[in-house]
Amino acid sequence: MFRKVLSAGFAVRAGHVALTWAVTLILFLHRTDLKQSEERGEFLKPVTFLLLVLCSMLLYFITSLMDPGYVTFDDELKVSRSIHCVWDDEEQMVPVVQKAQRLRRCGYCMVQQQPMRSKHCQSCQHCVRRYDHHCPWIENCVGERNHRFFMLYLISQLTVLLWAFHIAWSGFGTETEWKEWLRINTFLLLAFIIIIIFTVVVMLLLVSHLYLVSSNTTTWEFMSRHRISYLKHCSSEENPFDQGILGNLWVFFCVCKTVAWERIYFKEEDGLV
Repeated sequence: MFRKVLSAGFAVRAGHVALTWAVTLILFLHRTDLKQSEERGEFLKPVTFLLLVLCSMLLYFITSLMDPGYVTFDDELKVSRSIHCVWDDEEQMVPVVQKAQRLRRCGYCMVQQQPMRSKHCQSCQHCVRRYDHHCPWIENCVGERNHRFFMLYLISQLTVLLWAFHIAWSGFGTETEWKEWLRINTFLLLAFIIIIIFTVVVMLLLVSHLYLVSSNTTTWEFMSRHRISYLKHCSSEENPFDQGILGNLWVFFCVCKTVAWERIYFKEEDGLV
């Protein structure tokens, strides 16, 4: 399920841990709401904040170390069976060009029958099912198996960052001279700037991915639609995988098994014939 912890992404993950705990430590050491709550003997707020940070880090490592959905030999067999089943059920009125789109071979890892919506990642050197993108911050691909965990990570991370923003703001004291203020609040100011930057980035990522998930589109499909064989013949408003907002969200968050996108795609095309 998980890749080796000591891999090329070890430095990235170590940097994430170090930065997270450095900012958290600064928030606890300065005269913030957390510090004042501790001094009053009220530990509910500090403990809750720490649990949220730990939850966010746990989701980060799950997303980072989890198999994103690498295509295996068993997947090739399933694709082959799915394609044959679809072809047996279809009528001869389906254009021949559709049949040519069914079998796709990867020129890098030589997967003979690449499942629909999968793509070869040159960073990971694997074909990934329902490939979304390769994220350098988690040093892993975001694909069919870990995409929902990536979304949960973004949600938890944004919650922590918004709360941290409020905590950091509460710790800025007032001094008569700006040099004295800067001396006292240097580390808190640095933490505040880091929080702002990451809040903006995570918020943009979350909003964009929520939009893509609700329309059953991946980042790769959205950015490279004109180059993808099974989408370039569709209009800009047409999505053969769209099952409605509720249906898309249900499949994304609640369906844990591998989805045969070929069946959904070709059934949609049959309806258009």
